[in-house]
Amino acid sequence: MARRRVDVARNLDAAAAAATDVAPDTREQILDHLAARVGTLGIRLSSLGRREEELAASQEAVDIYRRLAQTRPDAFLPDLASSLNGLGIRLVNLGRREEALAASQEAVDIRMHLVQTRPDAFLPDLALSLNNLGNGLADLGRREEALAASQEAVDICRRLAQTRPDAFLPGLAGSLSNLGIRFANLGRREEALAATQEAVDIRRRLAQTRPDAFLPDLASSLNNLGGDFFNLGQHEEALVASQEAVDIRRHLAQTRPDAFLPDLATSLNNLGAVLSNLGRREEALAASQEAVDIYRRLAQTRPDVFLPDLATSLNNLGIRLANLGRREQALAASQEAIDIRRRLAQTRPDAFLPDLASSLGALGQTFTAAERHAEAARAWHEGLSLIALFVERHPQAYANLARALRRDYLAACEKAGAQAEAALLERVARAIGEDEIQALKGKIASILEAAAKSGALDEAALAELPAELADQVRSFWAERRNELTADGPGDA
Repeated sequence: MARRRVDVARNLDAAAAAATDVAPDTREQILDHLAARVGTLGIRLSSLGRREEELAASQEAVDIYRRLAQTRPDAFLPDLASSLNGLGIRLVNLGRREEALAASQEAVDIRMHLVQTRPDAFLPDLALSLNNLGNGLADLGRREEALAASQEAVDICRRLAQTRPDAFLPGLAGSLSNLGIRFANLGRREEALAATQEAVDIRRRLAQTRPDAFLPDLASSLNNLGGDFFNLGQHEEALVASQEAVDIRRHLAQTRPDAFLPDLATSLNNLGAVLSNLGRREEALAASQEAVDIYRRLAQTRPDVFLPDLATSLNNLGIRLANLGRREQALAASQEAIDIRRRLAQTRPDAFLPDLASSLGALGQTFTAAERHAEAARAWHEGLSLIALFVERHPQAYANLARALRRDYLAACEKAGAQAEAALLERVARAIGEDEIQALKGKIASILEAAAKSGALDEAALAELPAELADQVRSFWAERRNELTADGPGDA
């Protein structure tokens, strides 16, 4: 139906373009109608997992609104910004992160301009675009910039919610959830927990009066809260939050399985990780197995949408099985995840090759547990080879994965009595920028040595470091100050 309506709108536009007596206002109305229909088609294609067609529809909507905005910016710049937001999301789904970021940045720029003249009308939209921009920057490893965008979105939503809480508290909670993720990505775990906890508190209050509208959002924030507690080593608190998220989503899935089964599976994966770290391995396995079972059923009817999630869940299942010493089953689960991701990467390499590299890392761990070190080395070698190109393009986003794969590859080669590929190791080291890292290590050592003598960090020296690294030094100093400045043992 959506496709048919788009075809009708296109035919009408073509007829108007060919006619000589169609008024400009009428042509604008036809184009606006066509853009709206194309947007609706894009949403329908998204629900079917038809990513390439979805992207084409979003791009067409952007092109139409760009033409309309050239002649009547006051009328159509808001629509152009909305279409750019949607285009950015579609590009992310295809792994085209740089293009996605460009679309999100243009949407922010347009809405910044609109806010200057009509803040009441466009500040909520600006906050939405800033959240999307933060996501795009984070995907490319530009974490400080991502944090700044998310913080600005929170600040806007907080001001709006002070005057109209019923309208803008939901948006504030969503922005706080994003902010918590940004803090967590920078290792600022206490701040991450505070932001996420505030989001949970807001959504819990909202869900008390309108559960149908806000219980799904509460479950999402509880998922994040569990992760924040987990990162701080507070595993019992993480379990409480993760279990509540599962309970809510299980209840929601009973009445609307098509809408909420995917979310339930996500929460089960998280619950499995928490249970595993508490040593409750059989329960962890049960949660991970249920997640796999859900995604397997979903992928049978909508493979384009749910095969990536099935692969992730199989990865987790392999880890749970390995932890219980069920190595052959662990290998089977890990290998199935790799097979799925290998197929996905054939058509969308930018989106799925990093995931394939991660799965190969998990396979290497399983081989190592079985003392099959040569096979582990081959798995890690392939994973490192795949991620090398990505770490060259975006070192901040992929350096940690590359380091982990390299470390495990070297260890497996040593145990297998094999020679590691020097050219690959050198390529990865160059991409990560390890010469620069060594220089920074020396500078950090000097800063800490001076602080141990003076009793305080030199902020001028810290300002010469990358901001993220400077924050880590401050955190380290706060935790270890007494130890670093204490007098050494001596005779009385």
